[in-house]
Amino acid sequence: MLSNVQVDVEKINRKFKDIEERRNAIIKGTRDATILCSKAIVSMHAHKKNESIEYIEKAKKLLQQFKELGKDDLQRYLYIAEQEFVEAYCLFSIIENSSIPSMKSLEVSDISYVMGLLDCIGEIKRMIIDKIRAEGTSNINTLFELMDKIYGIIYPLAVYDNLMPGLRKKLDVSRLLIENVRAIITEEKRRTIMIDKIDEFEKKIIRSSENANSR
Repeated sequence: MLSNVQVDVEKINRKFKDIEERRNAIIKGTRDATILCSKAIVSMHAHKKNESIEYIEKAKKLLQQFKELGKDDLQRYLYIAEQEFVEAYCLFSIIENSSIPSMKSLEVSDISYVMGLLDCIGEIKRMIIDKIRAEGTSNINTLFELMDKIYGIIYPLAVYDNLMPGLRKKLDVSRLLIENVRAIITEEKRRTIMIDKIDEFEKKIIRSSENANSR
Protein backbone atom coordinates (compact mmCIF):
# COMPACT_ATOMS: atom_id res chain seq x y z
CA MET A 1 0.00 0.00 0.00
CA LEU A 2 2.85 2.42 0.82
CA SER A 3 5.35 1.21 -1.76
CA ASN A 4 4.92 4.29 -3.97
CA VAL A 5 5.25 6.60 -0.99
CA GLN A 6 8.44 4.81 0.11
CA VAL A 7 10.01 5.15 -3.32
CA ASP A 8 9.12 8.84 -3.63
CA VAL A 9 10.32 9.69 -0.13
CA GLU A 10 13.66 8.02 -0.90
CA LYS A 11 13.94 10.10 -4.09
CA ILE A 12 13.14 13.26 -2.13
CA ASN A 13 15.72 12.32 0.49
CA ARG A 14 18.43 11.85 -2.15
CA LYS A 15 17.48 15.13 -3.80
CA PHE A 16 17.67 17.19 -0.62
CA LYS A 17 20.79 15.42 0.58
CA ASP A 18 22.49 16.47 -2.66
CA ILE A 19 21.25 20.05 -2.26
CA GLU A 20 22.44 20.20 1.34
CA GLU A 21 25.90 18.88 0.48
CA ARG A 22 26.28 21.31 -2.40
CA ARG A 23 24.97 24.18 -0.27
CA ASN A 24 27.51 23.50 2.49
CA ALA A 25 30.35 23.27 -0.03
CA ILE A 26 29.29 26.54 -1.69
CA ILE A 27 28.99 28.42 1.62
CA LYS A 28 32.52 27.39 2.63
CA GLY A 29 34.00 27.96 -0.81
CA THR A 30 32.44 31.37 -1.36
CA ARG A 31 33.61 32.45 2.09
CA ASP A 32 37.16 31.74 0.93
CA ALA A 33 36.52 33.69 -2.28
CA THR A 34 35.22 36.66 -0.28
CA ILE A 35 38.37 36.68 1.86
CA LEU A 36 40.53 36.61 -1.27
CA CYS A 37 38.68 39.61 -2.71
CA SER A 38 39.10 41.53 0.55
CA LYS A 39 42.83 40.80 0.47
CA ALA A 40 42.96 41.98 -3.15
CA ILE A 41 41.41 45.33 -2.20
CA VAL A 42 43.86 45.79 0.69
CA SER A 43 46.74 45.01 -1.69
CA MET A 44 45.47 47.56 -4.21
CA HIS A 45 45.40 50.33 -1.64
CA ALA A 46 48.93 49.29 -0.63
CA HIS A 47 49.98 49.59 -4.31
CA LYS A 48 50.82 45.88 -4.54
CA LYS A 49 49.51 45.26 -8.04
CA ASN A 50 50.84 41.73 -8.65
CA GLU A 51 49.59 40.55 -5.28
CA SER A 52 46.10 41.92 -5.90
CA ILE A 53 45.97 40.27 -9.35
CA GLU A 54 46.89 36.94 -7.79
CA TYR A 55 44.10 37.20 -5.20
CA ILE A 56 41.52 38.22 -7.83
CA GLU A 57 42.43 35.32 -10.12
CA LYS A 58 42.18 32.81 -7.27
CA ALA A 59 38.77 34.20 -6.29
CA LYS A 60 37.61 34.03 -9.91
CA LYS A 61 38.52 30.34 -10.19
CA LEU A 62 36.71 29.54 -6.95
CA LEU A 63 33.58 31.36 -8.07
CA GLN A 64 33.56 29.58 -11.41
CA GLN A 65 33.89 26.26 -9.62
CA PHE A 66 31.04 26.92 -7.21
CA LYS A 67 28.85 28.53 -9.85
CA GLU A 68 28.80 25.15 -11.60
CA LEU A 69 28.13 23.40 -8.30
CA GLY A 70 25.25 25.79 -7.58
CA LYS A 71 23.43 24.75 -10.77
CA ASP A 72 20.04 26.51 -11.00
CA ASP A 73 18.85 26.07 -7.42
CA LEU A 74 21.67 27.48 -5.28
CA GLN A 75 22.93 30.50 -7.21
CA ARG A 76 21.69 32.87 -4.48
CA TYR A 77 24.41 31.56 -2.16
CA LEU A 78 26.98 33.05 -4.54
CA TYR A 79 25.65 36.61 -4.35
CA ILE A 80 27.83 37.92 -1.51
CA ALA A 81 31.07 36.48 -2.88
CA GLU A 82 30.24 37.67 -6.39
CA GLN A 83 29.50 41.10 -5.01
CA GLU A 84 32.95 41.25 -3.38
CA PHE A 85 34.49 40.01 -6.64
CA VAL A 86 32.78 42.77 -8.64
CA GLU A 87 33.96 45.37 -6.13
CA ALA A 88 37.58 44.14 -6.26
CA TYR A 89 37.70 43.74 -10.04
CA CYS A 90 36.10 47.13 -10.73
CA LEU A 91 38.41 48.87 -8.27
CA PHE A 92 41.40 47.30 -10.01
CA SER A 93 40.08 48.55 -13.38
CA ILE A 94 39.71 52.07 -11.98
CA ILE A 95 43.24 52.05 -10.57
CA GLU A 96 44.52 50.86 -13.95
CA ASN A 97 42.49 53.62 -15.64
CA SER A 98 40.66 51.09 -17.80
CA SER A 99 36.96 50.57 -18.50
CA ILE A 100 34.86 49.01 -15.75
CA PRO A 101 34.05 45.47 -16.96
CA SER A 102 30.57 44.36 -17.94
CA MET A 103 28.37 41.96 -15.98
CA LYS A 104 28.79 39.40 -18.76
CA SER A 105 32.59 39.54 -18.76
CA LEU A 106 32.67 39.06 -14.98
CA GLU A 107 30.16 36.18 -15.22
CA VAL A 108 28.14 37.32 -12.22
CA SER A 109 24.43 37.80 -11.48
CA ASP A 110 22.71 41.13 -12.07
CA ILE A 111 22.15 41.63 -8.33
CA SER A 112 25.82 40.95 -7.51
CA TYR A 113 26.94 43.33 -10.26
CA VAL A 114 24.82 46.25 -9.07
CA MET A 115 25.64 45.75 -5.37
CA GLY A 116 29.35 45.33 -6.08
CA LEU A 117 29.48 48.56 -8.08
CA LEU A 118 27.82 50.45 -5.23
CA ASP A 119 30.31 48.99 -2.75
CA CYS A 120 33.10 50.18 -5.05
CA ILE A 121 32.01 53.77 -4.38
CA GLY A 122 33.31 53.42 -0.83
CA GLU A 123 36.69 52.22 -2.11
CA ILE A 124 36.88 55.15 -4.54
CA LYS A 125 36.32 57.45 -1.57
CA ARG A 126 39.27 55.81 0.17
CA MET A 127 41.40 56.38 -2.95
CA ILE A 128 40.43 60.05 -2.97
CA ILE A 129 41.30 60.51 0.71
CA ASP A 130 44.68 58.83 0.17
CA LYS A 131 45.37 61.08 -2.83
CA ILE A 132 44.44 64.21 -0.89
CA ARG A 133 46.87 63.23 1.86
CA ALA A 134 49.66 62.60 -0.62
CA GLU A 135 49.02 65.16 -3.37
CA GLY A 136 46.39 67.62 -2.21
CA THR A 137 43.30 68.17 -4.33
CA SER A 138 45.02 67.67 -7.69
CA ASN A 139 44.03 64.61 -9.75
CA ILE A 140 40.90 63.75 -7.76
CA ASN A 141 38.11 65.33 -9.83
CA THR A 142 37.97 62.36 -12.22
CA LEU A 143 37.56 59.93 -9.32
CA PHE A 144 34.88 62.06 -7.69
CA GLU A 145 32.96 62.32 -10.97
CA LEU A 146 33.20 58.55 -11.33
CA MET A 147 31.64 58.01 -7.89
CA ASP A 148 28.79 60.32 -8.81
CA LYS A 149 28.24 58.75 -12.24
CA ILE A 150 28.12 55.18 -10.89
CA TYR A 151 25.49 56.30 -8.38
CA GLY A 152 23.53 58.19 -11.02
CA ILE A 153 23.46 55.26 -13.43
CA ILE A 154 22.29 52.78 -10.78
CA TYR A 155 19.82 55.05 -8.95
CA PRO A 156 16.86 54.40 -11.32
CA LEU A 157 16.94 50.75 -10.16
CA ALA A 158 15.86 51.89 -6.67
CA VAL A 159 12.25 51.15 -7.65
CA TYR A 160 13.18 47.44 -7.67
CA ASP A 161 14.28 47.33 -4.04
CA ASN A 162 11.72 44.61 -3.39
CA LEU A 163 13.41 42.45 -6.05
CA MET A 164 16.94 43.42 -4.97
CA PRO A 165 16.71 43.58 -1.16
CA GLY A 166 19.07 46.12 0.35
CA LEU A 167 19.54 48.12 -2.85
CA ARG A 168 17.90 51.31 -1.59
CA LYS A 169 19.96 51.16 1.61
CA LYS A 170 23.19 50.83 -0.39
CA LEU A 171 22.13 53.73 -2.57
CA ASP A 172 21.50 55.86 0.53
CA VAL A 173 24.94 54.97 1.91
CA SER A 174 26.54 55.76 -1.46
CA ARG A 175 24.84 59.16 -1.55
CA LEU A 176 26.19 59.96 1.91
CA LEU A 177 29.71 58.90 0.86
CA ILE A 178 29.55 61.13 -2.21
CA GLU A 179 28.34 64.15 -0.23
CA ASN A 180 31.00 63.50 2.39
CA VAL A 181 33.72 63.48 -0.27
CA ARG A 182 32.27 66.65 -1.81
CA ALA A 183 32.53 68.38 1.57
CA ILE A 184 36.10 67.13 2.10
CA ILE A 185 37.19 68.36 -1.33
CA THR A 186 35.56 71.76 -0.79
CA GLU A 187 37.18 72.16 2.62
CA GLU A 188 40.56 71.05 1.32
CA LYS A 189 40.42 73.54 -1.55
CA ARG A 190 39.52 76.33 0.89
CA ARG A 191 42.44 75.31 3.10
CA THR A 192 44.80 75.31 0.10
CA ILE A 193 43.64 78.79 -0.94
CA MET A 194 44.13 80.07 2.61
CA ILE A 195 47.65 78.59 2.81
CA ASP A 196 48.54 80.14 -0.57
CA LYS A 197 47.34 83.54 0.63
CA ILE A 198 49.32 83.23 3.87
CA ASP A 199 52.44 82.28 1.88
CA GLU A 200 51.88 85.23 -0.44
CA PHE A 201 51.46 87.58 2.54
CA GLU A 202 54.65 86.27 4.17
CA LYS A 203 56.57 86.83 0.93
CA LYS A 204 55.31 90.41 0.77
CA ILE A 205 56.45 91.01 4.35
CA ILE A 206 59.89 89.56 3.57
CA ARG A 207 60.23 91.69 0.42
CA SER A 208 59.18 94.82 2.31
CA SER A 209 61.70 94.04 5.03
CA GLU A 210 64.45 93.45 2.48
CA ASN A 211 63.66 96.73 0.69
CA ALA A 212 63.69 98.64 3.98
CA ASN A 213 67.09 97.19 4.92
CA SER A 214 68.58 97.99 1.53
CA ARG A 215 67.85 101.71 1.88
